[in-house]
Amino acid sequence: MTYFKKSHKYPSVQSKDLEFDGVTVRVYQPKAPCAGPRRGFLFFHGGMGLFGDIAYYEDICSRFCKDSETVVVSVDYRLAPEYGFPTQHNDCLAATVHFMKNTEAYGVDPSRVIVGGDSIGGNIASFVAQKLVERSDLPKLRAQALIYPGLQAMDFSLPSYQQNSMTPLLYKETTIEYGLIYFGKPPSLKEQLMKGSHVPDDFRRKCEKWMSADNIPEKFKRRGYKPVPLVPYKPEIYAQLSEILETTFSSLLAEDSVIQKLPETFILSCELDVLRDDSLLYKKRLEDNGVKVTWFHAKNGFHGVINLVGVRVLNLPVTTEIMDRINDFLKQL
Repeated sequence: MTYFKKSHKYPSVQSKDLEFDGVTVRVYQPKAPCAGPRRGFLFFHGGMGLFGDIAYYEDICSRFCKDSETVVVSVDYRLAPEYGFPTQHNDCLAATVHFMKNTEAYGVDPSRVIVGGDSIGGNIASFVAQKLVERSDLPKLRAQALIYPGLQAMDFSLPSYQQNSMTPLLYKETTIEYGLIYFGKPPSLKEQLMKGSHVPDDFRRKCEKWMSADNIPEKFKRRGYKPVPLVPYKPEIYAQLSEILETTFSSLLAEDSVIQKLPETFILSCELDVLRDDSLLYKKRLEDNGVKVTWFHAKNGFHGVINLVGVRVLNLPVTTEIMDRINDFLKQL
């Protein structure tokens, strides 16, 4: 798709590559003067933690900057498998903390900092937001913006996984296969992970109230859904996969005491996406804990759709609508 992308250099936006605590970032700033400090948006790109970089997301981030008049920091975190999990999460956390300590240098109001990202970037943003609730030495995040994030590795038989298992651009089996590469695990674990034998019985009981498909509105089950219980627990499988259930990656499974401290949240879900229900379940958890949520569901959207920004041959209305909704959310903060 890179061949078809035509980078837009907006005259109203300037950018510069820097390092934040050893992590490469690209900072986009509006050229026009502003009466006061602007908001700042740290963006973590998608790509399963294996692909993508700040150059590929140039169009998306520069458009966020231009359309919302926001200082955007695109984080070029290190990729797996060369750099194993949780390097990607830690890089983004380090870059965020550095930025929050130095907002004045970029003309940003420290009380108006947002974290966000698409796909694995949304996962990372949710992790960063949860980690920062513990930091009394930093200003509170203003918001998080999660664009079709993956937020749990407990149940791969939710309605959206069944309905969209063969829907491009992210197939169910591809999700599992790349996930194992991301975590540095052997591909032989795929079937056990898909069936849920890695989930201990006590953990199932604890998380059932958060992960139950009963929490997903019925209208999202009309395209077909058959409850599939997790297979019996196998301790030897858990021993190899335990870290994927930790909240560093499975932020949907964090305690209520953490969830209730999270900032205002924007969530984008796409109907034609295996990860759709992660967004729906997290939305409910946030709202149940008193967190304000702005939710946009793209009925014709699919995983990776915002990457069509700047693609010459595929100018879809849903891509424009999604970008507009995200920019609208940013502008009201």
